[in-house]
Amino acid sequence: MELYSDTYYIKRIQEGDTTAYACILDKYSRQVYSLAFKVVRNKEDAEELAQDVFLKVFKHLNGFKGDSSFSTWIYRIAYNTAISYTRKKKQEWLAIEESMIVNVSEEEVANALGQTESDGQIEILDKALTQLPPEERAIILFFYMEEKSIDEIASITEFSVSNVKTKLHRIRKKLFVLMKEIERIDYE
Repeated sequence: MELYSDTYYIKRIQEGDTTAYACILDKYSRQVYSLAFKVVRNKEDAEELAQDVFLKVFKHLNGFKGDSSFSTWIYRIAYNTAISYTRKKKQEWLAIEESMIVNVSEEEVANALGQTESDGQIEILDKALTQLPPEERAIILFFYMEEKSIDEIASITEFSVSNVKTKLHRIRKKLFVLMKEIERIDYE
């Protein structure tokens, strides 16, 4: 099947051709599942959330105004669905004292996060990521793993651009503190 633009498929769906929705599913299902999994960290929950997202997308497709790209719109729905799910679960997340974050230099953070070449460092980073609240984990993963721009992250999360920048700065420092704590515990 030849691939057309998102706008083409959206128009066909809005005109009643529901078979065109399969193309949207094919194009975005892996990305939506991946985002949901990164937030909830559970395969079954991520699969269920991905289904919920595509039901919402189908139901609200007429609400897509084109203010952002279609992919950003779907990501926003997926992000909000996954974050809402985690809020309902009311999990406890590790609290880090403000003084621990403030005293970390940007150079230390850049060095630590730039040294994720070895399997050991990647494992430590992954453990640290699991200790972040879902919203923070999603933001950091959007930026580094999905390579979304600050503007795209702001659009997805509905935070201001300056708020996203501030959050990224703080989350990086938080990751550094968590990684150092994990290293300390692992080597004791």
